[in-house]
Amino acid sequence: MKMIFKIAKTELRNLFYSPVAWFLTIAFMVQCGVYYVGPLYGLANWQDIVTRNNPGITDFGISMTDTLFLGTDGIFSSALENLYLFVPLLTMGLISREVNSGTIKLLFSSPIRTREIVLGKYLAIMIYNMLLVSIVGIFMIVGALNIHQVDYGVLLSAALGFYLLVCAYTAIGLFMSSLTNYQIVSAIGSFIIIFVLAHIGGLWQKYDFVRDLTYFLSISGRTIKMVKGLITTKDVIYFAVIAYMFVSFTLIKMKAGRESRPWWAQASRYVAVFASVLVIGYISSRPAFVAYWDTTRRQTNTLHANTQAILKELGKEPMEVTLYTNLLGRGVHRGLPENRNDYMWNLWEPYLRFKPDIKFNYVYYYDTDDADSSLYRSWPGKSLPEIAALNAEGFQVNVKDFKVPAEVRKMIDLQPEGYRLVMQLKYKGKTTFLRTFDDATFWPEEQQIAASLKRLLPGNMPKNIFLTGNLERSIYKKGEREYSNHTIAKDNRQSLINIGFDSDSLCVETQEIPADIATLILADPKTALTATAVEKINRYINNGGNMLIFGEPGKQQMLNPVLKQLGVQLMDGTLIEVSKDEMPHMVKPVLTSAGLHLSEDPALVALRELQTGGKGMGQLMPGVTGISFGDSSTFKAAPLLLTVPGKAWLKAGTVVTDSTAPVFNPQDGDTRQPSYATAVGLTRIIHGKEQRIAVSADADFMSNLRQGGGFLGIDFYAWMVNDAFPIFTPKIKPVDTRLTITAATATMEKYLFVWVLPGLVLLGGTILLVRRKRQ
Repeated sequence: MKMIFKIAKTELRNLFYSPVAWFLTIAFMVQCGVYYVGPLYGLANWQDIVTRNNPGITDFGISMTDTLFLGTDGIFSSALENLYLFVPLLTMGLISREVNSGTIKLLFSSPIRTREIVLGKYLAIMIYNMLLVSIVGIFMIVGALNIHQVDYGVLLSAALGFYLLVCAYTAIGLFMSSLTNYQIVSAIGSFIIIFVLAHIGGLWQKYDFVRDLTYFLSISGRTIKMVKGLITTKDVIYFAVIAYMFVSFTLIKMKAGRESRPWWAQASRYVAVFASVLVIGYISSRPAFVAYWDTTRRQTNTLHANTQAILKELGKEPMEVTLYTNLLGRGVHRGLPENRNDYMWNLWEPYLRFKPDIKFNYVYYYDTDDADSSLYRSWPGKSLPEIAALNAEGFQVNVKDFKVPAEVRKMIDLQPEGYRLVMQLKYKGKTTFLRTFDDATFWPEEQQIAASLKRLLPGNMPKNIFLTGNLERSIYKKGEREYSNHTIAKDNRQSLINIGFDSDSLCVETQEIPADIATLILADPKTALTATAVEKINRYINNGGNMLIFGEPGKQQMLNPVLKQLGVQLMDGTLIEVSKDEMPHMVKPVLTSAGLHLSEDPALVALRELQTGGKGMGQLMPGVTGISFGDSSTFKAAPLLLTVPGKAWLKAGTVVTDSTAPVFNPQDGDTRQPSYATAVGLTRIIHGKEQRIAVSADADFMSNLRQGGGFLGIDFYAWMVNDAFPIFTPKIKPVDTRLTITAATATMEKYLFVWVLPGLVLLGGTILLVRRKRQ
């Protein structure tokens, strides 16, 4: 070890007695300074402007740590992106310099072992790498002073990723330096090797064995998790074995110059090292052997506690996930073998962290709905096998690898899923589907995955029953008036079926209402309910069932008989709210305090934190009346939505919306009061639990045209099941949301880090080199 340290010391001395190390140090310092103070000044300048106009603002909504250090123009992102430009120039002379000067013969003739030479030189370059990290460390320390409550965990994890990457690069450079006497060739060789390792993960991905091999060897993206604050053993081991591999290759190459052995014996050494790297890499990347450390303050890289609890409840029993990829369906390219690593490690790795025994299966097939002729119209005159063959040619895959319709239909019925890319989860004999979506994200997010995992556990999912028989809103139709989009639409990631609810319908005239349902929904009946229907609904309510009731102006008489026993009535007439943008019947009531506490939806939680005095966000209601209510002998009532005081009035009779705005006229029966409730929540304790009923004087805001009421529509259903579903997975808000400096201070730091500090290093390096030359 003493000899290794002596060689390292000598190598460091030689390194800094040449201008290359000084030039690279200064260039790296300037680069870091530019990429730090650039975003810093912009943020500080905007913060100054905002605080001058509103001194009370202390939360600017973004993580300053992430923006300054991890953003697209952040210091770590830029340093890692340009690192490959520095390393080859630094390492190109590590071995070749000794060969060209003749000192390598002296080293070989001295009582120094070859491995001591190699390890000593690599130790020297590792120490220099620490200098680069210390330069980044300067900006980390300054960032800690510039940012209020900086996230230290992210910075330390990113610094580790940076150091491991540069050590891997320098090991490559060390090996290339041993292959040639020409330093420029060594530098170019290092560029090529780094380029190959950065892009090898995209080569030959159609073949399973090659895909796993190239994915392991790929250096691209290996630091992404660490830069974001997630340290994994497989990534740390990867950098360690890459360094080990190239340092070992260097040792083998240098030993070959001192030994007389046949070529196959020399080659076997390289093969043995490479094989050991593959074995270590394969074992270390198995989910059961991977350890994780989320260093971020907010645990942004870790599944929410609600999801973790579900995975823990699944226990040690194995779970299977089968991906069904239809060559003729939507999203097919995402499911092809070349994209499997993206599917595995970007979608499922967070879940493998807590349940590593998940087994993944893949089924490739082609099929289409027998009742759908659109595919044949797109390919006129072609049979289904011919269409599949043409699509296979387009995707550059072998159509023989895809099961024919008859074969896949024996396995599973995918017609209800529209024959699109879908996953089936299986656990203890229970199965459920996990869907993909035609939006920018495509893959399901944590909320949808958590809901599907929950379906695998014992017990039933909450079931909503929508009443039919009186021309109510339908959950099966896609028209503007209907309710399919937010209930059973499988292609909508926020529909009830994808976030944990089951939905069905029944005719109240001929069928009994089940007692074990989560919510009964009566949505805008157009005809009067019979006495039998009203009696069944009253019986359900009297037994403590939860209910959602949606009405419309002009049809108050259809619902008021049901609402009478609740102490609630829909007022006669239509609310009018004249504005410059909307038609007069488009009313925008705001959420009350009770409305803001409907659920623990992150959107409502954010509004609760922002709003005071009972003021909430507006909810557009296209045609609504007011609700009269009061605490009855059984139910306690609270408004959920209220019109803005003084802005709305109740118009009697028919409202004409396609001409001039209506005018308030008491002689016509128009009335005005300070505010009107447009949605009311009713609660009472019965049979030991809280019964919940919500009444809305508008049914259109929940329609397909209005996207099912947006987030508020889902919150009505969440309130009914006491937040059991959806499974909310909110991220903790950042606290490092403001800077402690002004734009003027940022300007001073710009001159300091871009000009003064590099200038001082340049001056010091110049003096040292001049004095060295004189000696």
